[in-house]
Amino acid sequence: MEGSQVSKGCSCCIKRTKKRSPEEFRKLMNRLSRVEGQLKGVKNMLENDAYCPEVLMQVSAITSALNAFNKELLSAHIRTCVADDIRSGKEETLDELLSMLQKLMH
Repeated sequence: MEGSQVSKGCSCCIKRTKKRSPEEFRKLMNRLSRVEGQLKGVKNMLENDAYCPEVLMQVSAITSALNAFNKELLSAHIRTCVADDIRSGKEETLDELLSMLQKLMH
């Protein structure tokens, strides 16, 4: 199963982890690598005194790329972690999901 897992430890140190499939990991890392490249590009633009609207357009592209990353990760989270937790009776996962969605939609 690829769902979330709870690490063992004292109650103050317990954290959940997620074992991702190689495909999911690759997709997410590729998206982040693209964002990283775009950020470096914006830094170069600033160092080379690029015109403000050009920089702003690149920042907008970065925002879109991060939103695409969030959508991919959220979709995988709902399909695996949330679905697995609900099947096993962990209804508190819905509250966690709703809280997270509210933060994402600030």
